[in-house]
Amino acid sequence: MLRTGCQWNALNATGICPSSTAHDRFQEWVKAGVFVKLWRVGLEAYDELKGIDWSWQSMDGAMTKAPLGGEKKRAEPHGSGQEGGETERADGGIGGAHRRGH
Repeated sequence: MLRTGCQWNALNATGICPSSTAHDRFQEWVKAGVFVKLWRVGLEAYDELKGIDWSWQSMDGAMTKAPLGGEKKRAEPHGSGQEGGETERADGGIGGAHRRGH
């Protein structure tokens, strides 16, 4: 899920629940801050067990196009149902899929 995101319609084959129900709950949990809270609790637990060197932090991202990337000749498909490539982040904010690193 962290690498490619959840493919909601794949849940239909599991018999657990309809994909629309799972997606609705996911949106509710994002809005309620459930995932941010889970991340925070997990981070704090890891810090207690192993320790985190808070004096050194690193961030990775890309702010520009690839030098030899060329121009796009077609529109990107947006299967998520959201407008213009916008994706909802786990913290509930909206970010453009084309703006990695922000």
